[in-house]
Amino acid sequence: MFNNSRFIPYIFLLLAVLLFTLAISSILKGPADISGLQIGDILKDALFNIDNKNSIDWQQSIILDIRLPRIIIAIFAGASLALCGLVMQGMFRNPLASPSVLGVSSGASLGAVVAIYLGASLFSPWAIPLFAFIGAGISLSIVYRIASSRGQTSIATLLLSGVAISALNVAAISLLLAISLSNWDVARMIIYWTMGGLDGRTWDHVLIILPIVLSGFVFLLFYSKQLDLMLLGEQHALSVGVDVPRARRNLLIISTAMVGASVSVVGGIGFIGLVVPHILRLILGPSHRYLLPASLLGGAIALLSADLFLNTLFSDQAIPLGVVTAALGAPFFLFLLVKQRFATGNL
Repeated sequence: MFNNSRFIPYIFLLLAVLLFTLAISSILKGPADISGLQIGDILKDALFNIDNKNSIDWQQSIILDIRLPRIIIAIFAGASLALCGLVMQGMFRNPLASPSVLGVSSGASLGAVVAIYLGASLFSPWAIPLFAFIGAGISLSIVYRIASSRGQTSIATLLLSGVAISALNVAAISLLLAISLSNWDVARMIIYWTMGGLDGRTWDHVLIILPIVLSGFVFLLFYSKQLDLMLLGEQHALSVGVDVPRARRNLLIISTAMVGASVSVVGGIGFIGLVVPHILRLILGPSHRYLLPASLLGGAIALLSADLFLNTLFSDQAIPLGVVTAALGAPFFLFLLVKQRFATGNL
């Protein structure tokens, strides 16, 4: 942990430079052979609304309609998941808390799958985000009510109930998938959403996720001090004047909306909300004044890195993005479990 605050600006600068580098690398990487100079001209012409006769239509379409929306969505989806994981770890004072572990991500996935199964997505592009928000909210409400009693929240019960609700959500998704096998188009869409990915994302998806994540991040900044106090314990936060039930309710609503927006656009992407906040907390310390913007950058870096990794090494194979994040995040989750057992002496 960097106790000296003089190092913190350099850490943010490093994160910003890394994110910028990844974004540039992602827009340069692809099966189509487009030079960096051509890409620069296309972006400049689009930014200043210049009609450049030297650029080819298919090159403009690939950069502006395929690669650029994909990068923006990866940035905001990763940021959303990391921010929600940070908030949940702070509220529940446990490094194992995250949208995927507490059943929020699977609930949002179930909501999106229900929207696909019912055909609601054919009537409005906002149908899947709305159903994902409802699914995430219901799952989190059930988990939280099971774990809470007389104003206190049992962390062990919270995690166990989250695992149980996640299992139920996955079972419901599997059931809908089995029922949908007679209609291959619907079944394919369900499989596509549950595995997670960025293929085929357009500016319509950007318009869904961008305003929700940005507004959610702004709201979370106003709760940075309350999160610091809640990290010290509910009783301590109450003693210094924090309305803990109201703060927790508002934070859960904001987190649910952000997770719902993320899952509705990129599908099931797990463990970013677990790994990124935990690593940043070790580096920056417990202050959410720094952790919130750092998680915004760190989550974006994590998902963009995973996508670039797939495009670089497995460009010819249809490997879902959610598989990569799960393969990297699951061992880290097991490491945290073992570490916590050693710390508490429950060997």
